Amino acid sequence: MYEVYVAASFEAAHRLRGEHFGPAARTHGHTYRLEAVVRGENLAEDGTLFDIGVLRETVDGVAASLHYRDLDEVPGLAGKNTTAEVVAGFCWDGISPSLRGRGLASLAVRVWESPQVYAAREGALD
Repeated sequence: MYEVYVAASFEAAHRLRGEHFGPAARTHGHTYRLEAVVRGENLAEDGTLFDIGVLRETVDGVAASLHYRDLDEVPGLAGKNTTAEVVAGFCWDGISPSLRGRGLASLAVRVWESPQVYAAREGALD
């Protein structure tokens, strides 16, 4: 299995709903790191799995749509508890459509809230 990886970052605020989140129930911010990994079994004739520039453009676009935003107000996230898992799913949904039908097996998206903490979503593309 081959894989290609790109990363981007964005600054955003949010708050978590639920008594067990303690101080995170107050509005606070993170410097998020968004990572995307595409995997596949076969390389193209040019020796690549996927055009890294295309993947970078897509990932950068999703990150830009969240940059300096309150995640609790972003369409698609509003009304949800914006945990790192929920944000990872949102980003996966934003990245995956441009990858379907291109011979890739899967996409994994990681959303880091700090250098020590991330949540991820992985799923098949074709």
